[in-house]
Amino acid sequence: QVLLVESGGGLVQAGGSLRLSCTASARPLSIYAMGWFRQAPGKERDFVAAITSNGESTNYPESVKGRFTISRDNAKNTVYLQMNSLKPEDTAIYYCAASRNTYSPSSQSTNYHYWGQGTQVTVSS
Repeated sequence: QVLLVESGGGLVQAGGSLRLSCTASARPLSIYAMGWFRQAPGKERDFVAAITSNGESTNYPESVKGRFTISRDNAKNTVYLQMNSLKPEDTAIYYCAASRNTYSPSSQSTNYHYWGQGTQVTVSS
């Protein structure tokens, strides 16, 4: 089992940037595809970004494409989510997740086997 811990959330004004980090322990992150999801109050958990285990392929929904970038540093056992041009509708708890489907940057939460506890991102208008 891999343990995931997110960090980097906070309060930012619209148009600002944040970088989230997800650090793994107990297992090397390099054997997992990784994803970021978010959940706003009263809403379902939504896909934000995903990356294959080797970092060669990524996947984003249209809502964040061009604004968010997922990356990973397997040597540091860490995955990042760089978020630029933030909007109030980006406000949510952000979760990182690990998938044993190594080469699939899946947008489906059911394809992920391990989840972090989440970090709050709040974007003020």
